[in-house]
Amino acid sequence: MIIIPARLASTRFPQKVLADIGGLPMVVRTAQRVAHLDRVVVAADDEQIIATCQAHGIEAMLTSTTHKSGTDRINECANILGVGDDELIINVQADEPFIEPEVVKALLVRLGELQKAKAPFIMGSCYNAINDEAAQDPNLVKVIMDDAHNAIYFSRSPIPYNRSGDASYFGHIGIYGFSKKSLNEFCALDDAPLEDIEKLEQLRAIYHQKKISMIKVASTGFGIDTKEDLQRAIEIFLK
Repeated sequence: MIIIPARLASTRFPQKVLADIGGLPMVVRTAQRVAHLDRVVVAADDEQIIATCQAHGIEAMLTSTTHKSGTDRINECANILGVGDDELIINVQADEPFIEPEVVKALLVRLGELQKAKAPFIMGSCYNAINDEAAQDPNLVKVIMDDAHNAIYFSRSPIPYNRSGDASYFGHIGIYGFSKKSLNEFCALDDAPLEDIEKLEQLRAIYHQKKISMIKVASTGFGIDTKEDLQRAIEIFLK
């Protein structure tokens, strides 16, 4: 199942999930990109988003306005829907209208491997290679991994610090996957200081010593974090 958390009152870019991209609202564009893969539900915090999704044939559900993170929001949605503990849930961000279906499929495969191996905590995400210039952008989250492809840390700063001059940088792609049982476990964890400092919810798992399995993918998509990103997206859809 794919659940898309959508919050209207975005701090940096209010109502961005409803921003028009080539004649369709952003959240609808995102949902349509992955609709053929599995059941898609938008977990929203406002009736405007619900009405917009329903007008375009997208299933949507109203959730609390007080959630701290999108992961907490999708967990509420999954609980309302009665999703079983072993079901896999993919969290696709509402501001990812260019997300490639192949990326979602790759994450589902990795989660299935973790289930087969009976991993005690099942959480995964994706990354791709980025250049030095992109690594300086605080809106593009960077990630470093251990030799088992588990995340060591995520940051808005360029990591690792390139003292040797030989560093490679990897950008985090805003997609997460969980088993429902592990999603519940994640949301029951106490908030982490690092999570609040960097404003990155995935650091909650790392702070509490939970493994996040990372998959390297080829992706040219990008999230819409700023009005400049929106303009770039509009120009791409107009081509």
